[in-house]
Amino acid sequence: MKVVKITTFAAALWLLGISGWPVHAEMMHHPGMMMDETGMIMNANPDRLPRDCPQISETVELTIRAGHEHAKKFPGRMFAYDRQEWNVKPCAKINITFINDDHVRHQMMIHGLPGYLYPEGMLHLELFGHGQLKASMIVPSRKKTYLVHCELPQHQEKGMKAQLKVDGGDGDLPSIPGLTDPVRADLYPVDWNRQHIGMVLFSILIGTLAPLLLRLRIGKK
Repeated sequence: MKVVKITTFAAALWLLGISGWPVHAEMMHHPGMMMDETGMIMNANPDRLPRDCPQISETVELTIRAGHEHAKKFPGRMFAYDRQEWNVKPCAKINITFINDDHVRHQMMIHGLPGYLYPEGMLHLELFGHGQLKASMIVPSRKKTYLVHCELPQHQEKGMKAQLKVDGGDGDLPSIPGLTDPVRADLYPVDWNRQHIGMVLFSILIGTLAPLLLRLRIGKK
C-alpha cells in the first residue's frame, strides 16, 4: 500500500512538471553555499563579527537591482546596477536584497573581504533569471572601498560595476559608470576625408530622393 502511495505521489509531481505548474524546490545547503533552481548565495555572514569589530555599529538595508533598464542612463552600456555606490559605517551589518530585473543571469559579488570570514574574500549572490535573493554580511572596521560587480563574461565590461565604501572608502575604483573615468575609454575615431564626406552626402541625397521618386511612380499608376 505504501509503495502505491509513493508511486502515485511521484507521478503527480511529474504531471505537474510537464503541465507547466511550478514545483519549487527548497534551497540546498552546502558549507558556505545555498542553491536552488533560481539562484545561489555563497559566503553569507549574518552573525560572525570581524576580528576588529567589538560589536555591530549599524544595520543597513540595501536593495540592489540589476538589469538592462538601469544601463539606459549610461550611453554605450548594456547592463548596470540601479546604483553605483553605497556607503556604510565601519562594522556595519548589511542586509542585501538582490533583485534581477532581467530574464538573463546576473550576479552581485563583493570582493576584498577578509578571507577568514568570507572564503576567497567574496560575497556572492547570483540569480539565473528574473527574481530576488536575500543575504547578510558584516563589514570590517577598516576604511576601504570594495568592488561590487557581475563576473559573467562581458557584464562588468558592459557596465555592471559599482563600489561599496566603508567609512568613506580609501579612494574610488576606475570604470564605475557615471562616477569614474574608464581605464580604457571606448573610442570610435572617424577619418573625415573627402571620400567619406562624399559618401555621407550621397547617402543623404539617395535617402531623400528615393521616397519622392517612389511617390511619383505610384501617382502615375
